[in-house]
Amino acid sequence: MGVVSFLSDFGLKDNFVGVVKAVILKINPCVQIVDICHQISPQDILEGAFILRNSFRFFPKGTVHLVVIDPGVGTERKKIIVKTKNFFFVAPDNGILSLSLEIEPPLKIIEITEDNYFLKPVSNSFQARDIFAPVVGYLSKGEPIEKFGRRINSYKSLALPKVILRNKSLEGKIIYVDHFGNLITNIESKRFFDFIKSKKFRIRIGNFTIEKLFKSYKEASFKEPIALINSFDCLEIAFRNKDASKILKSKKFDKVIIELI
Repeated sequence: MGVVSFLSDFGLKDNFVGVVKAVILKINPCVQIVDICHQISPQDILEGAFILRNSFRFFPKGTVHLVVIDPGVGTERKKIIVKTKNFFFVAPDNGILSLSLEIEPPLKIIEITEDNYFLKPVSNSFQARDIFAPVVGYLSKGEPIEKFGRRINSYKSLALPKVILRNKSLEGKIIYVDHFGNLITNIESKRFFDFIKSKKFRIRIGNFTIEKLFKSYKEASFKEPIALINSFDCLEIAFRNKDASKILKSKKFDKVIIELI
């Protein structure tokens, strides 16, 4: 009995998610598969990396995290298994794991090359089914990771957009828009509080200004934008029971500026 988490950009319209899970279960009928999310924006590696970073640590020790946001499918990009102190990660080597591995450092990295574990023939457009799924199935049964390929010493990295500190301002960006239209920034709580200290401030996003930090959505009226520290531990811009992205006409990578006043 083991646990596999599954994160992808496959959506729910097609059969992709179901088929990947079927392959895993055919190899290990006792495994429990938990869907993190399958609505990652298509080919958006950074968005997937952000969601994984904020999800993986809540799973039981020994969980195998399968992550497939893979715009390079069918190319020469590597396929890897990463073992950490508490987890295994299986993914294309395109940077999707790098934000999580900053928190959970790798102990061992294996490039998946041993094709005895693959489904045949291998599709160049659905390697999640033919390569990643069977590897995860056997890995969840306790197969040593060394059997899947050769050890390597590095993996590709990516980084969130940088927060820019100026004289009296802190400039961040929206990095994720959730299902409700809330705007999540790359400004983490520590960075926010270290900057404002106990001083008065205002937050600017487009033509809108917010001059206080709210503790919850219910503290605000339905007409004003609010700022709060959310469950990702990041500064969020939202509207109570409304879609902030539509009202503010904001999208990923738009600026959010905090100014001392």
